[in-house]
Amino acid sequence: MRHLLLRLGYALALPAVLVAVWWLASDDSTDVYRPPLRTILETFPDVWTGDRLRSDVLPSVLRLTGGYALAAVAGIAVGTVIGSHRRVRAVCEPVLEFLRAVPPPVLVPVIMLFAGIGDTMKIVVIATGCVWPVLLNTVEGVRAVDPVMAETARSYGITGVARLRHLVLRSASPQIFAGLRQALSVGIILMVISEMFAASNGLGFTIVQFQRGFAIPDMWTGILVLGLLGFFLSVLFQLLERRVLGWYHGRRASTRRSP
Repeated sequence: MRHLLLRLGYALALPAVLVAVWWLASDDSTDVYRPPLRTILETFPDVWTGDRLRSDVLPSVLRLTGGYALAAVAGIAVGTVIGSHRRVRAVCEPVLEFLRAVPPPVLVPVIMLFAGIGDTMKIVVIATGCVWPVLLNTVEGVRAVDPVMAETARSYGITGVARLRHLVLRSASPQIFAGLRQALSVGIILMVISEMFAASNGLGFTIVQFQRGFAIPDMWTGILVLGLLGFFLSVLFQLLERRVLGWYHGRRASTRRSP
């Protein structure tokens, strides 16, 4: 319990300091574009009611989930194939480097031509940006499989799906999760950007509507909701990572304790 409280204290210390600094620095602000934090917090419960959470936050989360899941499946599958075969990697690498260099927001008008302006477009935009961290980290993780372990698996006749599941993906899983963590941050950014184009709901749409209507405190509350959403998703991801990679973190902890 003491260790848990200590970790919680470390986690909350810096946010508490930043909120206090924001509060004190903005308390006497008369700038319409930089309202006091007190005003923003007073506005928050009036803006983000249950109905608005269902009509704006929930659709955003569903789009993010769809695009992120699509990117995770495609990135891990394609990355495993590319990382496992040297010739495939040599053929695909120039194309991958070219596509990775194209910023996903630039592709929004092109995607709109093919996918329309509905949720499909937004999911595709999110997936287009999220796939690269997952794919590239998967490639590197698969390439880094211990050759001794690979030879041992071959000696014992472990091939096919068993080899893929118990050796390749398990060995690459720490790096795959690193890519998934990066993709989550990218996905939140692209979720907001995609909702600024031909949308009728969502966090990005709502924040832009507040800005266009000069409802500045309301706009700041939307930014706070985005930050809280990102924090909540990060905590969920860490819990999942700790559960799936328990063996990896346990090995690292034992290595640090050894003389």
